[in-house]
Amino acid sequence: MRASLLFAALASLTLGRALAQPAAGATDEFKELAAPAPPVYQTTGLIRIDMPSSASLTYGLEPASLSIGEDGVVRYVMVAFNASGSINALYEGMRCETGEVKTYARSSELSHWTAVQQPKWRPVENNSLSRHALALARQGVCDGRTVAARNVADMLRLLRTPLTNQQPY
Repeated sequence: MRASLLFAALASLTLGRALAQPAAGATDEFKELAAPAPPVYQTTGLIRIDMPSSASLTYGLEPASLSIGEDGVVRYVMVAFNASGSINALYEGMRCETGEVKTYARSSELSHWTAVQQPKWRPVENNSLSRHALALARQGVCDGRTVAARNVADMLRLLRTPLTNQQPY
């Protein structure tokens, strides 16, 4: 029994280290460009993001906010609605190569932004902080560990007609 517990602990540690490694092709020399100021956004004409049925919020991407930076970061405004009608927005960036998302600013009033102090990259995985980002990645921003489109028009087309879940995260 003790040997099987020790084996399970070692396997868990090894798996944890493997998952912490950068994705194949990821470079340690990533230099993020300065994110543009948060854009003005609308709450109409959003591209609906397909969320799990357990999600308590409804999300939509503001299509005019979408950009693909020369640094490979896809930046966008995500608008969240709750059942009582309140609206919040997030200005974020996503790195498909590493499976990470960063929140640059938040808004609870239409286009009145509050900058996030020292924003940090965090994993896009199925947790409460980034479920919308995971859904967005799978819906058409990322194709595996690469950006799914070469330009914004193609990415918007993908987002409007989502592919099956092919992403590794």
